[in-house]
Amino acid sequence: MKENQIKDIKEFLSSPKKISIIPHKNPDGDAIGSSLGLMHYLKKLGHTVHVISPNEYPNFLKWMPGNNEVIKFDYQEDYAKRILKASDLIFTLDFNSLSRIEEMKPYLESLDVDFAMIDHHQQPDGYAKYTYSDVSMSATCEMIYNFISYLGDLDQIDADIATCLYAGIMTDTGSFRFSSTTSTTHRIIADLIDKGAKNTEIHNAIFDSNSIDKLHLLGVALNNLVFLEAYNMVYITLTKAELEKHNFKKGDTEGFVNYGLSIEGVKLSIIFIENNDGDYIKISLRSKGDFSVNEMARKHFNGGGHINAAGGRSDMNMEDTINKLNEILPYYQKELQ
Repeated sequence: MKENQIKDIKEFLSSPKKISIIPHKNPDGDAIGSSLGLMHYLKKLGHTVHVISPNEYPNFLKWMPGNNEVIKFDYQEDYAKRILKASDLIFTLDFNSLSRIEEMKPYLESLDVDFAMIDHHQQPDGYAKYTYSDVSMSATCEMIYNFISYLGDLDQIDADIATCLYAGIMTDTGSFRFSSTTSTTHRIIADLIDKGAKNTEIHNAIFDSNSIDKLHLLGVALNNLVFLEAYNMVYITLTKAELEKHNFKKGDTEGFVNYGLSIEGVKLSIIFIENNDGDYIKISLRSKGDFSVNEMARKHFNGGGHINAAGGRSDMNMEDTINKLNEILPYYQKELQ
């Protein structure tokens, strides 16, 4: 974050303000962790702060301190709009394009209010007055830690803030195994533990709360896995009928795509999941090394993200979407080999 922006936002935050914080739609651990971590910090400074999520998120994230204060825009639209309209500043966390909040986008664009963006995805839009964008960061939660540090307030991080930030960094780094995890990331994690984050409890709350239905659905996903040896890649499909048979709940397929990368020699793993309404296919892409799934998602699947982790969607049916994948793979064969 540039020094002049740090100075400006520090001055802005020197007196009580009304602040809203928005994560992206279908928020994950990093989006919720960064939002709640920032909320707790700003409240300690004396600000009135609300977190407004575009929609619901998985139960395995609802244990975080402050979760009961999160407003869901799709359920509480009128209330959320009143809060947003009265805001002096709106933070947007873990996304860099207002298209990522979908139904909220038109209303936010109509407001006469400044935005502050904190995000680590590629190619940010220019809607924010204050922008902290760094694609080298492992997680937005790591950036929130840095943001608090830039303002000279690391001593303000308590157990609640530390817990939220630890959870986001842990989930977005794949439990610290992704290449975005640096020595600095580990030093931050160590400080968060020192400040009260209980690492074992956080890990158990997120990863050890599986239902029987979720594990059966994982079995279906792995049974549907297709290995394309010529491209060193795998893809997984899950249909609406398969989701319904196993009582799918939001978040149940989290991490399924990573199983493909556990196969020796595989550099690319993709999962295609038919939306509950059956009108589009949700796509998650993961890779190893320098193969950019961000580029693939942006070019072919209406999405984007990071070099090794990205998302997208297809408005075609499952069969046509897989046919499209098979059509584009030859263009990437050299990179994947």
